[in-house]
Amino acid sequence: MAQSVGIKDVARAAGVSVGTVSNVINRPDTVASETRARVLSAIDRLGYVRSESARQLRAGRSRIMGLLVLDMGNPFFVDVARGAERAAREAGLGVMVCNSAQSAGEEAEYLSLFAEQRVRGVLLTPTDASGRNIGAFRRHGIPFVLVDRVAEGAAECSVSVDDVAGGALAVRHLVDAGHRSIAYVSGPSGLNQVRDRRTGALNALAEAGLGPDALREIPTERLDVAAGRDAGARLLGLAERPTAVFCANDLLALGVLQAMYAAGVGVPDDLAIVGYDDIEFAAAAAVPLTSVRQPAVTIGALAAELLLEETEERGKQPHEHRRVVLQPELVVRRSSLPGR
Repeated sequence: MAQSVGIKDVARAAGVSVGTVSNVINRPDTVASETRARVLSAIDRLGYVRSESARQLRAGRSRIMGLLVLDMGNPFFVDVARGAERAAREAGLGVMVCNSAQSAGEEAEYLSLFAEQRVRGVLLTPTDASGRNIGAFRRHGIPFVLVDRVAEGAAECSVSVDDVAGGALAVRHLVDAGHRSIAYVSGPSGLNQVRDRRTGALNALAEAGLGPDALREIPTERLDVAAGRDAGARLLGLAERPTAVFCANDLLALGVLQAMYAAGVGVPDDLAIVGYDDIEFAAAAAVPLTSVRQPAVTIGALAAELLLEETEERGKQPHEHRRVVLQPELVVRRSSLPGR
């Protein structure tokens, strides 16, 4: 493997000091033309390329922001990344996108990587319920914004959707359609989003005069299609099967839909299904999926803008951390409509 050429190699080849090479690169007008020509010739001959990352580290102004999400296999987070990348690009920055895969260990490793790279700041959807990873990262003094999560303290900004309201929208819709026994296919219990959507579902049942026993929770370890298929199989095995199911995200809902289709259970005639996120595949499913829409691109863009505000204002005036909470929207499709 070829060894990279450094500034010391250029200085040695040109017979000048490292400082002179630096001046030729950064302040060429300060170097005599003959010396400058000799250094440029050495640069060209050796194939030297300036390390932009090293220059940025010395200046303390990285042009990279980190983005760490739960699952890049989920189109919701792909859209979040699109929004963040768009806002960053307009500011002349790039985005380093990483996937924790819903693993606290991988989350810790990526946060350490961001700290090593001295990124401008980080957009983070946490997976570690204990908060230890965030606590460790905070010691590095790198600004971060929570994405799809409400900041509990006043030490950081956050951009999220009101998941309690979203859960209520989903279950209120099912109750209005006549359902009185509803399953909630949830994800890992440590995720605030999962708990908040369940809270909203229970609130909607209470509004209708129904108790918490009207909601049958079917937990899953992950938030993907495979976990949804497994939940669907468990749902099929219940002695008293609910007439409707609300899923914590669309990937789970699509998995449940696949399980019902394979078992010959009609959707929505035998089982109504509502998902969450309104990813692109929701409308294109075999039975178009009713879903609670989150403005994913907007979430990513707003989070990046808050991070840019904080990093640009440092040293000028105190940054005021903000919690931005957006409202969800129910998009009704065939999967939850009463039979005609």
